[in-house]
Amino acid sequence: MANIKSQKKRIITNAKRADRNKAVKSELRTRARSAELAVGTADADVSLRLAVKRLDMAASKGIIHPNAAARRKSRLMKKLAAK
Repeated sequence: MANIKSQKKRIITNAKRADRNKAVKSELRTRARSAELAVGTADADVSLRLAVKRLDMAASKGIIHPNAAARRKSRLMKKLAAK
């Protein structure tokens, strides 16, 4: 355990951020999965739009790299267009 006060605070802050990032990444996976499952149904457009929105938000917050968000969006849209 750290002895320095600022480092103790940093450990707590990092743990909070890690929990938040974990929750956001989990939501991204869920949204992507639901968008893939909705391909070919009436909800496909809505679920894709929501997944893209969440990916953009995660990229803007620095949770995932912007190029990773672009790649994931591209793959989702390809799957939607294929069917």
